[in-house]
Amino acid sequence: MKVTSIDSLDNFSGTVLIPVFETTVNNVIPIQFDGLEISSKVFFGKKDTHYLVDKNDKTYIFIGLGEAIDYKSLKDIFRRVASKQKDTLTQDVSLFLPDVFTDEQVEAVISGLYLGTYNLGHFKKQEIHPFLDPDFELKMVASKDYLDVISKAIKIAKAQLETFTLVDLPSNTVTPKYLAKWAQEKGKQFGFDVKVIGLEEAKKQNLGAFVAVGKGSDNEAQFVIMDYTPKNPELTLKHIGLVGKGITFDTGGLDIKTAGMVHMKCDMAGGAAVFGAMQLIADLQLPVKVTAIVPCAENAVDSKSFAPSDVIYSYSGNSIEVTNTDAEGRLVLADGISYLIKNYNPEYLIDIATLTGSSVATLGYEAGALFTNNELMTKNLQQIGESIGERLWPLPLWECYQKDIESEIADVKNFSGKPVAGAISAAKFLEFFTNEHKAWAHLDIAGVAFVDDEFAKTKHSNAFGVHLLTKFIENL
Repeated sequence: MKVTSIDSLDNFSGTVLIPVFETTVNNVIPIQFDGLEISSKVFFGKKDTHYLVDKNDKTYIFIGLGEAIDYKSLKDIFRRVASKQKDTLTQDVSLFLPDVFTDEQVEAVISGLYLGTYNLGHFKKQEIHPFLDPDFELKMVASKDYLDVISKAIKIAKAQLETFTLVDLPSNTVTPKYLAKWAQEKGKQFGFDVKVIGLEEAKKQNLGAFVAVGKGSDNEAQFVIMDYTPKNPELTLKHIGLVGKGITFDTGGLDIKTAGMVHMKCDMAGGAAVFGAMQLIADLQLPVKVTAIVPCAENAVDSKSFAPSDVIYSYSGNSIEVTNTDAEGRLVLADGISYLIKNYNPEYLIDIATLTGSSVATLGYEAGALFTNNELMTKNLQQIGESIGERLWPLPLWECYQKDIESEIADVKNFSGKPVAGAISAAKFLEFFTNEHKAWAHLDIAGVAFVDDEFAKTKHSNAFGVHLLTKFIENL
């Protein structure tokens, strides 16, 4: 989608999008725009309402925002417009931006419009959205120059759209090698280095927990390492490490799932968020160094699958008693975290994963669970998440929960076996492998990464984490 500025609508014909803040139904002063007057009895800007008027070769769509509006709601409103009104959005579309709009509001509007081009029907014949036509140009009418803001908004949306697709495609398409190839192609396109460790090399490098999870599948596990260094490395002040869970399908292994398996293609949503964030970080050319690891594997049921009661060795050298093979995500994350710390030693470390049903039971579908002993990271991640509609809520890492992962036969066990505090014990397991890193955070996004909402009839990705991780890094 290309965006150009025009001074006025005098010589424009087509569709005009006009966001309107709410007045009142009894307001005696009508809404006035481009020679039109709209009585408040007809439309007064109430949130989630819109009003269409045809006049002088123009179709005006007035879009109600309410009295005040947050980033996510604004983005969703304009995503809805692009998605639901696409028959009205011809080759000639203009967007009016009110003088009171902030840069963040402009960003939300443009991102929303671009996200509205997404269609879940990847294997259906479908017409291209007008916004994706190579010749399409969105004409922008504004009193200020927003072109830099708009460029950034489009980059954010493109990274999120890539993440939508990675998560929503089925697991017979998105295999570990598919993800590794995706990373390599995006690395070449956007400017970050990619190294892929296959299963045999992973064995040689003692990535034992990662190997255990992936060895039962015909789809070879891939340990994907991405490294972004800005073009002016002398300006680099920070080094951030990211780890994302890349389980392309989770049967539960030999502790096979008894419900919900149809949705387990989404078990790589944390890894997909890291992939999307790496694209966006490189696309924005942020002046930071970022190293990201996504251990990609399929947790399959096979004679070669690892079994409950197995004792395996992790990359850290610590032994792990496997008490449940459906607690596999934390195993690949453990090796990812240990590998990142030992070989790269980042100043900040964040892992992100669809890890536990317990986090969903605790927070529902409104927020991801945040675990960290670093108060500044807690504050910053929460504030950033709140500002863009990717909410996080902290849960404790108290020492009293350590007993839930203590093993008699090994250094640690991967599952407490208790019906309570599952998200916390999983976080304590990961903490065990952080080598007491002073700036580590774990994000459990099981309830917020694969959602039911108005933009599809079935559960689908919302790219939770892509913008959150990038904005956190940008603001360090």
